[in-house]
Amino acid sequence: MTNSPASAETTRALFPWLRQCPHLPPAEYAELRATEPITKIRLATGMSAWVVTRHDHMRSLLTDRRASSNRADPGFPYFFPVPQEFRDNAGFLGMDPPDHTVHRTMIASAFTTRRVRSMRPQVQRKVDECVDAMLAGDRPVDLMKALALPVPTFVIGNLLGMPEADHGIFRAATEGMLDGTSTAEQRRAGLDRLNAYFLRLIEDKEREPGDDLISELVPKYRAAGLYDRLPDLARLLLNGGHESSANMIAVGTLVLLERPGQLAELRRDPSLATNAAEELLRYLTVADLATPRVAIDDIEIGGVLIRKGEGIIMLGGAANRDPEVFDQPDELDLRRPNADRHLAFGHGVHLCIGANLTRLELDVVYGTLFRRIPTLRLAVPSEELSFRDGGLAYGVRELPVTW
Repeated sequence: MTNSPASAETTRALFPWLRQCPHLPPAEYAELRATEPITKIRLATGMSAWVVTRHDHMRSLLTDRRASSNRADPGFPYFFPVPQEFRDNAGFLGMDPPDHTVHRTMIASAFTTRRVRSMRPQVQRKVDECVDAMLAGDRPVDLMKALALPVPTFVIGNLLGMPEADHGIFRAATEGMLDGTSTAEQRRAGLDRLNAYFLRLIEDKEREPGDDLISELVPKYRAAGLYDRLPDLARLLLNGGHESSANMIAVGTLVLLERPGQLAELRRDPSLATNAAEELLRYLTVADLATPRVAIDDIEIGGVLIRKGEGIIMLGGAANRDPEVFDQPDELDLRRPNADRHLAFGHGVHLCIGANLTRLELDVVYGTLFRRIPTLRLAVPSEELSFRDGGLAYGVRELPVTW
């Protein structure tokens, strides 16, 4: 098999491409999916990489052991500037089996379906507490600060055993690490700040264990000779546990407020919240760029030869709009029967370990917010909103609402 013309680097704008509309992926996604579903492009960092746009191709590559998650590989396709520490200390997200399996197995019990379901009452209490504060306070309210960030921050913070007083200290650090506009120095500063925090927290938990995941993991990581990797794991779980969920809550709310017909369906039928969350995950795919890979052997797929050492970026926002899988994919349909076929959480051994936790948070938030504040609406024209784009998670910086 030989490379088709798709192997030639095009004259398109440097990647990542930005969304022209908050609710739609970049225009290049649909164009490539229809004409060159696997094609080589130039990244803003100066590297080249293959982008993958079809659902079947992405799903296949996410289970292909030749497509490596190793962030330290020189060919791994970072599309924004990163310090070397990002490559070397990516946690188990940047590992392949068997190393990945060792770490994932040690934390898996915290994210089982049964354990996540048991967390529903505490998630519901936190959501109600946030909505109570919104209703009691002044208007307009920034939904990002009032609800979207506090809920997943509280949930992952409690799971890790972070004192609630500390829940707010990491936001600047994580924003600096994950925002598409950050410099390598800003990312390093955020990483250093979180590592220092978690080193102290891990030492505290070793002295005085509690009923939390870090306390549970300290002896496991000691026994396995992996104690020095525990801060990386904690940082990864913190970032993954609140960033995407917060953006999904905020941007999902925005999308629903701008689609009154769909929102009316959700208000009439609260049981729709679970499927609505799946459809919004598909429709928005806020972690669109979270599954880069590097080929550690030649891979033939879709009529294209990806050679060993070449980077691969799977565009979840393109795969989740694939008309071969989803009927009328650019339409939001809260009753879509196969919404859960989306790849918003990845697939295969690297399927997001916190997927069920995110689903729970979205289910509770969407099922509560519009029931308790039925007249919720935007407080500013949507054209005035500012969005975070080009990083690992798409989101809105502020979301002023009123009622």
